[in-house]
Amino acid sequence: MTPSTGRRPLLGVLGGMGPMATAHFYQRLIEHTPAHRDQEHLPVAIWADPTVPDRTDALLRRGPSPVEAMLTGLSWLTQARATCIAVPCNTAHAYIDVLRAHTDVPILDMVHAALDACRTHQPTIERIGILATEGTRTARLYDAAGQLLGLHIIHVTSSIQTHHVNRAITAVKQGGDLALAKRDIVTAATELRTAGAEMAIAACTEIPLIAEAAQRTLPVLDSTSALARQALAVLRPPLRTGACSGSNGVSASFVRC
Repeated sequence: MTPSTGRRPLLGVLGGMGPMATAHFYQRLIEHTPAHRDQEHLPVAIWADPTVPDRTDALLRRGPSPVEAMLTGLSWLTQARATCIAVPCNTAHAYIDVLRAHTDVPILDMVHAALDACRTHQPTIERIGILATEGTRTARLYDAAGQLLGLHIIHVTSSIQTHHVNRAITAVKQGGDLALAKRDIVTAATELRTAGAEMAIAACTEIPLIAEAAQRTLPVLDSTSALARQALAVLRPPLRTGACSGSNGVSASFVRC
């Protein structure tokens, strides 16, 4: 992807889906930037609209489409002269082609960024588990991208999805019982490991906020962090190495950072 040239890079963020996930993305962007002073960080324009209709509800045909609201934000970012745009919401990537049809500004791909990060960390990886919303799962976003890369994508069972993963995501969005939510993600990660997953992707931007304990069961890659690194690779190469490594040396793209 080649961003626009001839002007200062400006990262546009189409956010608010949800608010904590957008804040987490910006935090990761700052943490991964090889800056020694304020002026070395990327200029960022953030459109954070929490009133965008729920993406999962739309994909499951139980709620209105989010496209009109997303296009409003996209228009604002385009007028702000963003060099490229990041959408820190996995489920929103079900509409990425629609968004791209309405702007000439390059839009980054969070799904491919996360899968590429898994491959970078473990080049021989074949089986990747997905912790995602019902919408991302229904849209088969990771399945389609994984097939192109020759990866086998593993999902939790419908029961675990409903009673643990969905509940955990809802708890983060509503400020609910986060201790229970963390246990729910451990349960889901355990099932993925039993099914043969070598690594899992926190493929919902709320999940990295509650997935640290699950790392003791299965390596969990933070898709939000992978997107931040992709943005920096496009707009501000090169990245520093070894930033935000855990005690066991895992990459900054992993949740335990």
